[in-house]
Amino acid sequence: HPDRIALVDAPNRKDFAFGDPKRLTYAQLQAEVERYAAALVAAGIGKDDVIIIQLPNISEFVALYFAAATIGAIVSPVAVQYRSHELAAMFGIVEPKAFICATQMKGADHIGTVRPLLGDTITLFTVGPDAPADAINLDTEPARPEQLLSHCAATKIDADDVFTICWTSGTTGVPKGVPRSHNHWVGIAPGTYIASRLQDGDVMLNPFPLINMASIGGITMSWLRIAGTMVLHHPFDPQIYLAQIATERPSFTIAPPAILNMLLQNEELLAKVDLSSLRTIGSGSAPLAPAMVQGFQERLDLPVINIFGSNEGMSLITAPDVVPDPVERASYFPNGLDLTPYYGNSPRRILESRLVPPNGGAVIEDEGVPGELQIRGPTVFEGYWKSPEQTAAAFTDDGWFKTGDLFEIVQGGRFLKFTGRCKDLIIRGGVNISPEEIDQVLAGHPQLAEACVFALPDPVMGERIGVAVVPRDGAEVSLDTVTTYLREQDLAVFKLPERLFHFESLPRNVTNKVMRSEVREMALAMIERGD
Repeated sequence: HPDRIALVDAPNRKDFAFGDPKRLTYAQLQAEVERYAAALVAAGIGKDDVIIIQLPNISEFVALYFAAATIGAIVSPVAVQYRSHELAAMFGIVEPKAFICATQMKGADHIGTVRPLLGDTITLFTVGPDAPADAINLDTEPARPEQLLSHCAATKIDADDVFTICWTSGTTGVPKGVPRSHNHWVGIAPGTYIASRLQDGDVMLNPFPLINMASIGGITMSWLRIAGTMVLHHPFDPQIYLAQIATERPSFTIAPPAILNMLLQNEELLAKVDLSSLRTIGSGSAPLAPAMVQGFQERLDLPVINIFGSNEGMSLITAPDVVPDPVERASYFPNGLDLTPYYGNSPRRILESRLVPPNGGAVIEDEGVPGELQIRGPTVFEGYWKSPEQTAAAFTDDGWFKTGDLFEIVQGGRFLKFTGRCKDLIIRGGVNISPEEIDQVLAGHPQLAEACVFALPDPVMGERIGVAVVPRDGAEVSLDTVTTYLREQDLAVFKLPERLFHFESLPRNVTNKVMRSEVREMALAMIERGD
């Protein structure tokens, strides 16, 4: 489909980066990929060389992924919000041969930030106007078809070669590089495009940064599989996002739970939005509120797909045909994953799962008993980049990856129900309490824009329950307001928050997840100040 539109930039591209938004056909995209690939080869970049790329969601970023794949290089994508502190640690781990960034990025000077880290061995490439003299300007590099063909003919690239090194945070603050091969990425794509009912040539709207599982595995690989159109969005702006749904008419998109909650509770905005092109909408990165999933299905006839994944290779996806009940779909996931590969007609198990007590012990087989989810299969990575200690800590002796997520068995073993994170558990008087469970219930509170439950130290009970709230539209929210609502939802009394903190907004990381530990630290600082 050379003349089919492949990529569409966000309409506000010039506001956050540079240049007019592009609409590239597959033929035009291929030409850009080959031109970039040849430029990399001409600069001495080759097989297994690591390229760190720091770009927003623009068409050049997508083309650079496939340029690197063409020559056998490895892409290590980093968030545009990262500065020298994070970059220095990442440079030390992957030892890149090249760094690529934009000459213009709203709120950042990426070239100035990275320059002290480059030394004499790392080549600087840029996209955008006014490239510095010591950088290779990819916008002006010519096509070199003969040089590229020569390189490809002499370079053996295997599907099991590493294609990307994405990043995940460590418990000690040290970033961990997650290598994934071409096969890893291709193998994980069917989970999304089957669940989301995608068809040949469909339009997909991608608002998640092109640096992690949701954006690369969930959207980009599915887009390639259906030869569709990928519409890019950055940074997340609800008004522009909704306008893109109206003008580009996507069949599928993904959005953070907070945005879907906001949309469903804003009757005036909802009345102006045309969502009729969407067959399904995916959400994840945080627990889904049952009331939100139910509301989209019953009020808008729009099924929400629950997506739970990680860069390491976990990809649990709950589609409406698997769990028809929207309330259950908010927290139920298949116990393992069976997918039909591209080349066959029969499904195969590509992800095995089991639950183990967080502190060790026999595999859990009874329903209703929380345990850490452990997984293995061909979509799971083999270990962190050049970090045998972190790898050993992340895997069991018999090869299962320890996700750090708590689930329990439900419905006779067919499904797993998410209950929380091991490290986030609140232990009140010896009783384990999942903050995520309470978050999910509070997401339906009409006076709350956001809420986050966390542990507070207590000399008597060990820990008590705190809650940070962001009131909606100036509403007066008290602890009694919150606990009364939770009682109305029939939540157990021992799970009721005991102290409330008002926030203007909740801190989030680059993938839009609420940082519970930072919320807790901010709350403790409020207590110390006597707020």
